[in-house]
Amino acid sequence: MAGEDPGEETKREESKIKVLVVDDHQMVRQGLRLLMEGEADMEVAGEAVSGREMMRRVDERRWDVVLLDITLPDCCGLDLLREIKDKRPGMPVVILSMHPASDYAREALSRGAAGYVAKDAAAAEVVEAIRTVVSGGTYVSGSPPRREKRA
Repeated sequence: MAGEDPGEETKREESKIKVLVVDDHQMVRQGLRLLMEGEADMEVAGEAVSGREMMRRVDERRWDVVLLDITLPDCCGLDLLREIKDKRPGMPVVILSMHPASDYAREALSRGAAGYVAKDAAAAEVVEAIRTVVSGGTYVSGSPPRREKRA
């Protein structure tokens, strides 16, 4: 904005929710990036196309949240949850899946995911899931968000 203190813009950028998007489909990653560009409080700060690349990215820094595709070319996203939680126990992970929540959400949550969003859900659900899990809640597509803290 004109006349705005440059320090204010830097503070705003630093306060954004930093999201790591892990999906092997470029169109999905680009769509999520565009979605988050429209949100003042979040940004896609990194991307990965495989489980191996994701683990390198998790080693690089602490992300505010990871959006993790359940099906990757080199592994299953559900299997990666244990590795992520071993390295970064407090980092929330939201599973993205082409499968409805009734198929895998319970399993994902039992393995450490903070949320589960079906890829056929409205885009607003991804944004709501991110905000919910970053604030310590749990989110599952088609269910009301649970705002109580996860264990």
